[in-house]
Amino acid sequence: LRQVAEGEPCPSCGAALRARKTIEVGHIFKLGTRYSEALGATVLDAGGKAVPLVMGSYGIGIGRCMAAVAERCADAAGIAWPLAVAPYEVVLTLLNPKDAATSDAAGGIYDALVKEGIEVLFDDRDERPGVKFNDADLIGIPYRLTVGPKGLAEGRVELVRRRTRESRNLDLQKAAREVAERVFEERGRA
Repeated sequence: LRQVAEGEPCPSCGAALRARKTIEVGHIFKLGTRYSEALGATVLDAGGKAVPLVMGSYGIGIGRCMAAVAERCADAAGIAWPLAVAPYEVVLTLLNPKDAATSDAAGGIYDALVKEGIEVLFDDRDERPGVKFNDADLIGIPYRLTVGPKGLAEGRVELVRRRTRESRNLDLQKAAREVAERVFEERGRA
């Protein structure tokens, strides 16, 4: 093993290598025989003689991995988690939770999504829509499904893809199934 130098050719494609700052997400340390000698831990060598184990320490920092993903997937509004590592797949945002019809519709969608195996955060807090939308963007859940009185009156809900900000209106009766299909499709690519 050796340290590469900037500008030397890539062994695979021949392009000049560029130095970049990175984050250490894993490590390997050769511990040698220090601990195996103290513990009396041995193996038989090729000649059948007991010799101390050569030990190593290997680790991947889950927190560091998540920090690297967060750094790579952040924008001005927060983190846009990839589906595979997101804390939830969908945030179901209920506008005006005091309205019984809207709450019932959102509850039905929530139940249907959970039944499909979708990981859903149900935001039924009594907060203004802007607060809920900002919080959802900050947390970075991949899909935001919004159920409100206005959309309910029109038989629709809004689906927003966090990463791209793409927004679509979905038929209220088909929304849970369409969202589940999108999540399943993306899981297949993850």
